[in-house]
Formats: sequence, C-alpha cells, structure tokens
Amino acid sequence: MATDNSNTTPMPTIFIPHGGGPCFFMEPPFGPKDMWDKMGNYLRSIVADLPRRPKAVLAVSAHWECPRPTVMTSPAPSMLFDYYGFPEHTYRLEYPAPGSPELAARVQQLLADAGIASDSDHERGFDHGVFVPFLLMLPDADIPVVQLSLQRGLDPRQHLLIGKALASLRNEDVLIVGSGLSYHNLRHFFADIYQMDPAAQAFDNWLNDTVCHPNPVERNQRLINWSAAPGSRSCHPREEHLLPLMVAAGAADADPGSRPYNDHVMGKAVSGFQFG
Repeated sequence: MATDNSNTTPMPTIFIPHGGGPCFFMEPPFGPKDMWDKMGNYLRSIVADLPRRPKAVLAVSAHWECPRPTVMTSPAPSMLFDYYGFPEHTYRLEYPAPGSPELAARVQQLLADAGIASDSDHERGFDHGVFVPFLLMLPDADIPVVQLSLQRGLDPRQHLLIGKALASLRNEDVLIVGSGLSYHNLRHFFADIYQMDPAAQAFDNWLNDTVCHPNPVERNQRLINWSAAPGSRSCHPREEHLLPLMVAAGAADADPGSRPYNDHVMGKAVSGFQFG
C-alpha cells in the first residue's frame, strides 16, 4: 500500500488515553458525572487536527500482548469485549471498521526488514483499547484499522525499535496510534478520588518534559529509563499501558513531541501526546 507522499508532511504519531472500560458510553458509578468529558472531547478532536485524513490506522493497544509482535490480518475484525462488570448495553457496542490484510502484510515486512520477527492473527477482534476510543475518534468506522500487539517482556527499548521500524508508514498516510493510559494503577485510581495524587503529578510532569524534549535521542533514552522517573511505579505497577507510547515515540524519528491533552481524572494526572 505504499504511496508517494514525498511532498507532504508525514502523518503524526499519537499516544491516546483510552479511559476506563467503556467509560464514555455510561454514567460514572461514582465521582463527578463529567469526569471523562474532557478526555472524550480530546479524542473527538484528533482527526480534525491531523494534516489530512489518514488512509488507514495502525493501533497498538495496551490490552494485547504476545511473545512476538503480532498483527491482526482479518479483513473484517470482530469485537472483543475484554472488560467485565459494566452495564449490559456496553456489550452491544459496535465498531465495524474494516481491517486491512495489505497493511498487516506491510507491517510484517517492515518489521522483518528491521530484523524483528513477528506473527499474524486472523481471528482476534478489536479490544476495548481500540474500539472504545475509536468510536469517538473515527465514529463512522470507514477507515481500515489494523491492531499490532505489544511484545511480552514489555522492554521499552524493543518497543521503540518496533516503532522505528514502522516509521515509513507515516509517509503512506497511515496514522500510528498508541492506546493506553499515562497513569494506570487501578488500586490507587479509586482511592481518594477527590484528592490530587502527588506521585501521579510528578510522573506526569516528567513524562511531559521527556516527550517534549528537543533532542530525540535524549527523549528516547529517558523513555527507556522511565522506571527511574519520580512516581513511576506508583503510576505503573505494570507498564503495559505506557508501552504504546514507546511505539509512537519510536515511529516519530526526530519529530518533536507535544502534549495536546492533559487533565486530572479522579485526582490523577493523565495526558495524551503527539509527535510531529
């Protein structure tokens, strides 16, 4: 699906917060009723702020891990309702975006060219790290979407390399989206929901300084060493929700980072980032 866009700006790469379960499609069971509104409005604004409409999307979700990077190859992905205990109507959400076996094959070829072995999966459907935010980002479901898994072990350096291998897709009008959360400690999320969490704020400040660092080499080195950041393990006891950011950063090459979204949800600082 290669396209000559040599005279146009490469598509940005982004790291989005996908909220909690199907949060945008239900009333919050506690806390402020508008707690997800700012995040939802940010997700709705993303495509309009791109330099042009993408031809396809490659999504890396925090909710899929495999021994090797694995690509969904179905031309018509199903739905994977991988959340539990939510209202019945949230299990009837639909996101009928087509897949793209062509893009999936291109992803695997680019990874192979970089010496990264990968696998394919023809049966898996869109998990909620994709269909929940994409129902806001791309509600018409008319752009092909392909999912790429994280690699078990959650090595930040490896995920930066995966992103770097895929950087040329940006010149083919493919939008690379890392979907996770900059804060993901569920045990703490629901404690003291009306109090600001200083550890979350410290990590969010560090993350913003890192993503927006003017030197991409230094930026990526800081991301590799993210666990040394203030508040890091308080915010991410397990880092699967942060690793999609590494793929987006790796695909950014030398393009600068910015923070188009920042909010406090239940007292926890949460951000979204863009490169390019």
